[in-house]
Amino acid sequence: MQNSSPENLATSSALLERGRRGEQLAAAFLHQAGYQIVAANFILPVGRNRNDAVVNVEIDLVAYEGPTLCFVEVKTRASDWFAAPSANVDLRKQRQIVRAAHAYRRMFGLTNTSYRYDVVSIVLPAAEESPRGLQIELLRNFWSEEKFRKRRWPERYWD
Repeated sequence: MQNSSPENLATSSALLERGRRGEQLAAAFLHQAGYQIVAANFILPVGRNRNDAVVNVEIDLVAYEGPTLCFVEVKTRASDWFAAPSANVDLRKQRQIVRAAHAYRRMFGLTNTSYRYDVVSIVLPAAEESPRGLQIELLRNFWSEEKFRKRRWPERYWD
């Protein structure tokens, strides 16, 4: 059971606000870089978990860079002292986004469209915390689906 003390609620609220602000900055950054934003915070059901509850996944930004459809994950942190924000786009998160992207492409009839997975990494310190200020980095083609494809073994592999 989670502790819902006023301090924890304030911290949670601040984190959500930082995340929302980061997504707004990322959308503006991508727009300036020539991307055409077509969706933000797009939520799709991608399956069920072990308890048979529906699993929903959010795609932070969906955009086109030229003819390429980009599924963009935005990670915002107050500091990169320990690790870059993009380090939090782990295999589990990548797998979830791949599943959501497949559902998105099927839903809109875009199965033959070229696509990729990008990450926007943002360091957004509080004004009083850091003189360095805002840092935004676009990581194009951050991962591919190849590592998530099921391997098929040949019928006879002992020849």
